[in-house]
Amino acid sequence: MALRFDAGRLCLDLLATSHPGERLDSVGALCAWIAEVGLVPAGTGLAHADESWIVQFREVRESVGRLVRHGGGSVSYGTALGRINEVALGVPPAPRAVRHDDGRLVRELAAPPGPAALLALLARDAVELLTDPVARAALRECEGDNCPLLYLDTSRGRRRRWCSSEACGNRERVARHRRRAALTRA
Repeated sequence: MALRFDAGRLCLDLLATSHPGERLDSVGALCAWIAEVGLVPAGTGLAHADESWIVQFREVRESVGRLVRHGGGSVSYGTALGRINEVALGVPPAPRAVRHDDGRLVRELAAPPGPAALLALLARDAVELLTDPVARAALRECEGDNCPLLYLDTSRGRRRRWCSSEACGNRERVARHRRRAALTRA
C-alpha cells in the first residue's frame, strides 16, 4: 500500500499519514514515506534513521494538524505555532548536482540527512501554507464520511469535494445510488 496521499503540500501529505490508521508505525514505513514524497532524492540512504525519527515526525504532524484545522487563539495553537517556527529554523539538507554514469546530472544530498533537516523542510512548507492567503483559501477537508484528509483544491472552479474521486467520491456516489434505489422501491 502506498503511504503517500498527494494533498498538494508536503505538510498536508504528512497529515495524511495518520489516516485511516497510523501509517508511520515503523522506521521502514517512515523512510519509505520520506522517499515517496521526495524529501530526499531517489536512492538516498536512510539506514541511520531510528525510532526517535518516528516520534519527531509525529510531533511535527500533530503541530501542523493543530495549525491547519483550528483557528488561532488557543493555547495549543500557540504551542503548535511555536513548535513549527522552531523546527523551520533548522537547516534543510543541502543538494548537489552529481554526474550520473550516463553523463546526465542528478540530484544527491551532500551528506546523509538527519531528522532535523528533513523536518525543517516540512515545517517551512507549513509556514508557507499558513502565510499564503491563496493557498489557505484553497485548503479543503474531504466531504467523505469519516475522512479527515485535507488537500489543496486546485480544480477548475474550485469545486472538488473529496480527497479522492476514486475512494471517497466513489463511496458517496454508490451511497447516493442506493438511497435513490431504496426510494424507488418504497
